[in-house]
Amino acid sequence: MKYLLLIHGSGGGAVQDWLDYARAVREAGILVAGEAPADPSLATSVTVGAGGERVVTDGPEDREALSGFYVIDVPDLDAATDWAARCPGARGGTVVVRPVAEYA
Repeated sequence: MKYLLLIHGSGGGAVQDWLDYARAVREAGILVAGEAPADPSLATSVTVGAGGERVVTDGPEDREALSGFYVIDVPDLDAATDWAARCPGARGGTVVVRPVAEYA
């Protein structure tokens, strides 16, 4: 089953911790995707009002910016939360685990 690990906040760990985690996920054969967005100051937020008007604003709308994500393919939620706990982003930040809905 695929799970999305959403990393919020700056998290902990040195650069090497992040490199080690990324390598571990790849070597375990569970990595589907993983990226870190560019600086939040480069974000653009789009909303559409009730009348259909589009509102575009600079910056993210989140109070705690998304700092990255992984999509992993593991047997169950227990395995997904184990990988989330190992993520350097869980130290000093939050890693939200969500199953990926598969519609096809």
